[in-house]
Amino acid sequence: MKKKILITGGAGFIGSHVVRLFVNKYPNYQIVNLDALTYAGNLENLNDIDSNANYSFIKGDITDLTFVTDLFQKHQFDGVLHLAAESHVDRSISDPLAFITTNIVGTVNLLNAAKETWKNNMEGKMFYHISTDEVYGSLGKEGKFTETTPYDPRSPYSASKASSDHLVRAYHHTYNLPVVLSNCSNNYGANQFPEKLIPLVINNIKNSKPLPIYGKGENVRDWLFVEDHALAIDLIYHQGKIGETYNIGGNNEWSNLALVKKLCDIMDLKLGQELGTAQKLITFVKDRAGHDLRYAIDATKIEKELGWNPSIKFEEGFEKTIDWYLSHSEWLDHILSGDYEKYYNQQYEKR
Repeated sequence: MKKKILITGGAGFIGSHVVRLFVNKYPNYQIVNLDALTYAGNLENLNDIDSNANYSFIKGDITDLTFVTDLFQKHQFDGVLHLAAESHVDRSISDPLAFITTNIVGTVNLLNAAKETWKNNMEGKMFYHISTDEVYGSLGKEGKFTETTPYDPRSPYSASKASSDHLVRAYHHTYNLPVVLSNCSNNYGANQFPEKLIPLVINNIKNSKPLPIYGKGENVRDWLFVEDHALAIDLIYHQGKIGETYNIGGNNEWSNLALVKKLCDIMDLKLGQELGTAQKLITFVKDRAGHDLRYAIDATKIEKELGWNPSIKFEEGFEKTIDWYLSHSEWLDHILSGDYEKYYNQQYEKR
């Protein structure tokens, strides 16, 4: 009998890479992809596996308790990989309630459904909650986040993710629900919605539009190639210790300004432009409210316990990412709908 695995948010950026990996790597698993298909969910991300016998898609919202409960009763899932979330900090500042509803209430709905479905037999079951390094707050120029770093969320987004993390752990300790958690650094790669920094910059350079950078561009982030993240999720789901948390990082820190300049130089070469052309598009805009200075992940635990390391060097990952966006203009055109244009104008052009 096939194991049945629910992956929430599987039509989004990270989710689609995880779904593809699991569908292709584990033909003995039945993978059910649950996604509400909001602005960042896109089934075009999964065209290549859509007809696979061990894959199915269900459109639905994790904030609907009745729907979630019925789904678990019908399918009797053996495992959950929970990636569904509102994830963009800027959107959380303008509409915090949406983040509270999806990231907290939605997570509790999944936890309750799993608890009830598995209450008579927890053996072989797993609820894997995927989270962010933003729950830890902001670092100074030194140090890195470890799994024991105290939580100090600074935005509605990170506060909602911190809350969901705590609830997952609470269900483990209170109800003995088998759980694992991971907190990752910034992801980059193919299929990322163009409100995020790297695809936004690539698309704007291609169209000779301004490159908006918050403040002075001094904020530092650790960047992780999305395919490496998917491999880490695979390891944690299958080999992670129940009740444990694993930090996943790329060991790859860049200030926003340095990152954009690097992107500009590569794009100049790709587009056959004179070096320095794209950098002229850099435009500094008013800083984001509560903008954390620096994030950095210490991934020693997952490296030592599970043998995971980032396999893609940043330069290689960068090249692959840029090449993907340049060769998938149609995908971008479909994404850049009227709704996104309206949001983009509100976030950047009016700053």
